[in-house]
Amino acid sequence: MNWGSPEAFFHMGGYGLFVWGSYALTLACMLAEPVLARFRYRAALRAVQQGQEDHT
Repeated sequence: MNWGSPEAFFHMGGYGLFVWGSYALTLACMLAEPVLARFRYRAALRAVQQGQEDHT
C-alpha cells in the first residue's frame, strides 16, 4: 500500500483504531509481564522462606 500522508498511514483505511489499539494492548502486556513475574517470584520466595521457618 502507498499512503499519501502520515494521517492516511495512521488512519489505515478506517481500521487505524483497531490496528494501533492492538499494538498498544500488546505493548502494555509485554511491559507488564516482567513486573508481574517479579511479584510472583517474590511471593513464591516468601512462601518458601516461611515454610522453612515453620520446620526449624
